[in-house]
This record gives sequence, C-alpha cells and structure tokens, in this order.
Amino acid sequence: NLSMRRLLFPICLSFVLLFGTPAVADQNDPRLDTLFDLLRDSEESFEIQATERLIWSIWMQHRNAEYSRMMQAGSVAMASGQYGQAIGIFSSLIQKEPDFAEAWNKRATVYFLIGDLTLSAEDVDRTLELEPRHFGALSGLGQIELLRGNGDAALEAFEAARAVHPQLPGIEALIRKLEVEVRGRKL
Repeated sequence: NLSMRRLLFPICLSFVLLFGTPAVADQNDPRLDTLFDLLRDSEESFEIQATERLIWSIWMQHRNAEYSRMMQAGSVAMASGQYGQAIGIFSSLIQKEPDFAEAWNKRATVYFLIGDLTLSAEDVDRTLELEPRHFGALSGLGQIELLRGNGDAALEAFEAARAVHPQLPGIEALIRKLEVEVRGRKL
C-alpha cells in the first residue's frame, strides 16, 4: 500500500540511520549498505530521492570535523566557479586524508569542469577504488568517456551506475541511446 509506505519509510529510515551502527561518515559508513539496498530496490520516487540525498550527505561528511569543513569550503568554491581554489582545497584534503573518496570525486568534478579529462579520470578511478558504488563517479566516468569518443567505455560506466542506482535520472535513456550508437542495437 503506497500511503502506508509513504508513512512508514521516513520512520524506518530514521530508525536505521539513528539507531543503526554508529556513523563513521564517509564511504565506510555502515549505514550505506542499507541505503544502497533501498536505492537499488525501491520504485517509489520519494524513497529514491530521500535515499540518494542521504547517501550524498554521508559521503560529504568525515569523522574529522576539519575535513568536513574543508569539503564544504571546496564545494562552495566549486559552485561559485572558483575552480583553482576548489582544486587547492580538495588537493589539501586528499593529502591529509587520501582515503576520503568524496574528496577525490569532488576534485574529479572540478577537473572535468575545467576540461582536464585526464586528471578527472584519474581522480574518478581513485574514487571508485575507495567506493565502487559511487554512482556519481560512475556517471562522471561515462561523461568523460563520451567526450573522449570511447562509446563502449562510456556505455560500460553508465551501465555500472545503473546497476547501483537503477533510477538515476536520465540513465536509462542515455544507455538506450548509446546501445544503438555503439552496439548498433535497436531497442
């Protein structure tokens, strides 16, 4: 029953997040397993959107408050177009905490925005080593490979993103288009 799910979902999710295993807050947070199960299995848009937001929120946090502040500062710099400053902040964060996946992902995003696909791809690779379920990095890798003209690699990355996040906005249409272009299949 949809109305019952809408009522119970926030309560159940809050219980898991508040009373589940203590938060580590980064890609190693044990709450992520439950959230990724919800993301993969839900067909309700409100559940999917709430779950995705929670995953991003956890990825952005670090158990060290200074690193969380640096992540926020770098994100603000990136959003305001101060790409050099953002790269500096994320690079400093990576130097201090090389296992913080979202720092690598954010720097990859900035490199992508300034057109440095090589450095962006290198940072995406490191992000995925640390968090193989990072649908944002997988999707970003697909975009990088599209710009490089590597349709097969782009399709593979987008399919991997869909496996983690089946309802990722626009992913299904993009995959269908690439399948036709790359593999010559008509769907």
